[in-house]
Amino acid sequence: MIAKLKSLKNHQGFMKYFRNTSWLFGEKILRMIVGLFVGIWVVRYLGPEQFGLLSYAQSFVGLFTVIATLGLDGGILVRELVKDETRRGELIGTAFWLKIIGAFGVLLILLVAVNLTSNDTYTNTLVFIIASATIFQSFNVVDFYFQSKVISKFAVYANIISLFLSSLVKIALILNEAPLITFAWVVLFDSFILACGFIYFYIKNNSTLNIKNLKFRSKTAASLLKDSWPLILSGVVISIYMKIDQVMIKEMMNLESVGQYAAAVRLSEAWYFIPIVIASSFFPAIINAKKQSEEFYYARLQKLYNFIVWFSIVIAVIMTFTSDWIVELLYGAQYNESGSVLMIHIWAGISVFFGVANSKWLLIENLQKYRIYIDVFGAVLNIGLNLLLIPMWGINGAAIATLISYFGTFLIIFLYIKKLRIVVKMFFISIFYPYYYLKGMFLKHKVQF
Repeated sequence: MIAKLKSLKNHQGFMKYFRNTSWLFGEKILRMIVGLFVGIWVVRYLGPEQFGLLSYAQSFVGLFTVIATLGLDGGILVRELVKDETRRGELIGTAFWLKIIGAFGVLLILLVAVNLTSNDTYTNTLVFIIASATIFQSFNVVDFYFQSKVISKFAVYANIISLFLSSLVKIALILNEAPLITFAWVVLFDSFILACGFIYFYIKNNSTLNIKNLKFRSKTAASLLKDSWPLILSGVVISIYMKIDQVMIKEMMNLESVGQYAAAVRLSEAWYFIPIVIASSFFPAIINAKKQSEEFYYARLQKLYNFIVWFSIVIAVIMTFTSDWIVELLYGAQYNESGSVLMIHIWAGISVFFGVANSKWLLIENLQKYRIYIDVFGAVLNIGLNLLLIPMWGINGAAIATLISYFGTFLIIFLYIKKLRIVVKMFFISIFYPYYYLKGMFLKHKVQF
């Protein structure tokens, strides 16, 4: 084992990817820690109603901002940069201008969309301030260049600088008792600083490529959009799936309820980066297992499912019994309604955790086309359940709707489509894994006697 580790250490290719992954993982951990302290401070300072208004504005914008990406954030640009480095300027320049067009397109869509809501002028002001950040987010094409070169540390530098400055500004605003609208401006400021960071590190690491040479090519644009348009549709559906709860709560209840719900969801979803890291770590091993045999492949996949599912169950059980205490500890007594929402919503994490791991299986089996069916059905089911349950049980009803739609979508779609049924079986094996494990241990012990 030691010899193997030493050989890996001396393997340039492995160490290159390991260092790159370490930078990305470290940035996520730092962001989570800073977000835990500064983010909670912001939530406490604003209170349920003002935090609800800010969360609503962000969720409403989030329904449309995926359009601004034009599906180019899904790895397509990275793939093309890796395939042909000589087209670097053309690809980055074209993607950048496409995302700029997409950003202004979103602003135009929002001009129409806000007229379909009950928003007042102040709320719409918040919406457009936050939405303006999509313009500066166009500069994340630089991040895709760094990914293609496996030098994500420079993107991490830019993100950390942005996170640090943004956190300092938020703390200063709280200490000076700033109004709500200033926190919307921070969202825009954060995107601006990040864009500046990307530009700086890009120029610093590309003395041979002037930023002025990043030109738009219509043929390249057509080629990129040809591959990305399914991702645009999928992204819109996922955004609706994930953001619609808070928008509907605001329209059907009030802003304070949005704040109570958003505070709980923030804690519930804080764990969602874990399955991404775990599944990504297991992914190469699962691919290699498939090369050996189908039996070994599914055995390894089942182990991943078992670990993922029970990790999420343990989190859900702990949070269920401590939800009220955790909410009061972090947010204060003013968020007294968030505890019950957290108690319900946290169980949706089981489906989310499993879904992240399962997405790897869909990719390996080249069945990712079914992803759109899952997302569309889930979005429709979630909206329908919200309309039914929010009037009955308020924000708890929205949490129940989320829980049912996550599990219901998985069971209905995967049972309906024959090719996907095996995953349902593996899911239930994971749920009852302790029983099968103990049964196996008992039989083994019995044989020994």
